[in-house]
Amino acid sequence: MSELYPLPVFHFAVQWGGTRIGFSEVSGLTQEVQPIEYRDGTFLEFSAIKMPGLKKYSNITLKRGVTKGDNDFFNWLNTVSLNKVERRDIVVSLLNEEHEPVMSWKVHNAFPVKVEGPGLKATGNEVAIESIELAHEGLRVQNE
Repeated sequence: MSELYPLPVFHFAVQWGGTRIGFSEVSGLTQEVQPIEYRDGTFLEFSAIKMPGLKKYSNITLKRGVTKGDNDFFNWLNTVSLNKVERRDIVVSLLNEEHEPVMSWKVHNAFPVKVEGPGLKATGNEVAIESIELAHEGLRVQNE
């Protein structure tokens, strides 16, 4: 009988519509259902009932190392003007040992709301990391 082990988090790929696809971190793949509390005046109990309400999706943050001449994050952020923005569908895939997707998060209509450059420190000894925060309109999880 073969044992099944949980997948490690360090082997993943992101398809985001930019030129470079290597990311060091992805966070915010969260969805929740907000509860609605309701109480009718004729209820015999002195408490409210709860029922499912609207779905809520957290913003997603992508982080990667800074490279010379790559301004994809800032170029995408600069497409935002009032109610117009370039929206993209994004796919984050957790990969197995053969580099095949095992689980994917499909993000619908994402657009940038924040780009953050690296924290610079004269005594630092780390890679310069930039990040982009994305708002979106839906998240679907798919097990391959």
